Amino acid sequence: MVEEKLHIPVMLREIIDYLDPKPGQIIVDATLGTGGHGFEILKKIVPGGRLVGIDRDEDSLAICRERFNEFTGSYELVHANFVDLDKVLGHLGIGQIGGILFDLGISTYQLKDAERGFSFQQEGPLDMRLDKSSYISAYDLVNNLNENEISHMLWSFGQERWHNRIAHLLVEERRNHPISTTSQLADLVMRAIPYRYRRSYYRIHPATRTFQAVRIAVNRELEILESAIKKAVAILGKKAKICVISFHSLEDRVVKHTFRALKADGLIDIITAKPITPADGEVEANPSSRSSKLRVAERI
Repeated sequence: MVEEKLHIPVMLREIIDYLDPKPGQIIVDATLGTGGHGFEILKKIVPGGRLVGIDRDEDSLAICRERFNEFTGSYELVHANFVDLDKVLGHLGIGQIGGILFDLGISTYQLKDAERGFSFQQEGPLDMRLDKSSYISAYDLVNNLNENEISHMLWSFGQERWHNRIAHLLVEERRNHPISTTSQLADLVMRAIPYRYRRSYYRIHPATRTFQAVRIAVNRELEILESAIKKAVAILGKKAKICVISFHSLEDRVVKHTFRALKADGLIDIITAKPITPADGEVEANPSSRSSKLRVAERI
């Protein structure tokens, strides 16, 4: 059943309020996922409107094809990386859009699928590819980067305090056997962190930052974000909004600085001086939303 695989959309009311989608508009959901935001956008833009949903995950797109069945003819679903949105829209003959959403990170649906290897809470292969057709996986990075490269990755993309210790133990461990599963990596991280810090330093599971860092590196998430935002702003119509939901400080920093640069260039007005966070009621109902931040800008 599709319902069992649906991801709860974060700050849905806020996204709809800021995007303000209307019948006849073309709206892009650059990170469609299982279609939580996209479904509500479709309700607002029919008749005559068009949703372009882009995602790197074919499985998520398959779910949306079934979920959006009642809106046949009003959407285009494209398997692509959002950094290529200019090419996607050019191929569709779209020159200007009425709004765009980026909901970064991974979905609950992907996290719960042990075979995707995103979660340290389930045994699975060390994969972490958003696009399963990509050729570099978490296994490749963890087992082939040298100690300095691993340490740099854990600090740069996870801000992991014990990056040096984790990298050293990882390299020592893989001399005996490859690190091939999520539980192997999570256990290794736990052993690398001094025991007295495992509870006092971490409010989250000690492996969280390591898994985040490896996932970001595998999917080049930060590397492509600035470029994608600039491309999105270039095709926004006048007064159209760009909404970006981030889930950790590294992403939010890229969004903030890119918005500031675009404002300095006279291309946008920044609508949210400070990022919007979910209301207490939403966090209580959907704990995975707790770290999310929303920034919005408007095309001049």
